[in-house]
Amino acid sequence: MLRIASLTILSAALLAGCATGTATPAKSPATTMNGMLVGPTQMTLYVFDKDAAGKSMCNGGCATNWPPLMALANATPIGDWSVVMRDDGSKQWAYKGRPLYHWAKDTKPGDMTGDGLLNNSWHVAKP
Repeated sequence: MLRIASLTILSAALLAGCATGTATPAKSPATTMNGMLVGPTQMTLYVFDKDAAGKSMCNGGCATNWPPLMALANATPIGDWSVVMRDDGSKQWAYKGRPLYHWAKDTKPGDMTGDGLLNNSWHVAKP
């Protein structure tokens, strides 16, 4: 009987520990590959020279060609990563204040076909 009581107390203590354990640290929304930032699917990320600090200037048709690296509605900053509000109310990830985008014509990881486009205003994002 004492053994069952001890196991019950131990089980309760372990469950309480699980409930109060630390949260898993948030992961950054992108990683570095071959010296450039890539999104979760390892596709190249870009920055746009016409963006203002913490503000995307690529909306509408621009965002069709340059899809933003979207953030969840509850996303919060992580180190050099911040979240900017887009004109449509959605959220987008930014690195060191610069909003990040994919290029619709990149077809596989490692493609960088958007680098230097539109009068050299689009650039591969680098850490």
